[in-house]
Amino acid sequence: MKRILFLLLCLASTFVHAEAGSSVPATAWGLPQLMQSLAQAQSSQGSFVERKHLAVLDVPLTSSGTMLFRAPDHLEKHTLAPREENLVLNQGVLTIDDKARNVKHTLVLQQYPAVWALVESIRSTLAGDQAMLERFYKVELKGNAAQWHMQLLPLEKRMRTMVSEIVIAGQGNRVHSIEMREANGDHSTMTLIEDMP
Repeated sequence: MKRILFLLLCLASTFVHAEAGSSVPATAWGLPQLMQSLAQAQSSQGSFVERKHLAVLDVPLTSSGTMLFRAPDHLEKHTLAPREENLVLNQGVLTIDDKARNVKHTLVLQQYPAVWALVESIRSTLAGDQAMLERFYKVELKGNAAQWHMQLLPLEKRMRTMVSEIVIAGQGNRVHSIEMREANGDHSTMTLIEDMP
């Protein structure tokens, strides 16, 4: 369950880019305006580098690959190094295809309430759905439209036993990193680089 939770977070940690001309004046900027800006994205794709810091290891585990997001609910994470693994989330169904181990799993997220809540909450950020995001998290936004970070603190007790916080950082209407801090002290950071059109 913990591995699935982590994989889903990584899958969901894609990036978004709203269409040009959708910026909100700095004087009126806050969480509603950020969510509105994020909601305008229909799709984005690019590459990622992820570093997992585990207490049992002296150096972080590093992986890299490509990401794809299509509004409102299609996410793909294709890890290319150090080993090939594909995660695809589509309409509440997650498919995990670990090529190196020749293992493939399909999960209906509604059957895993804690995982489903996590995925819906992260996807809500990408979709700009503030109401759904606040259903699962206490949301704290700091910064301004040019440079911001959003801290998500799980409201549900079971989630808090696995994840203490998620910090999503961005510039304008783009997410450029997601950090997850687990309750046991381990953490991971994913840096996202969007492909140029």
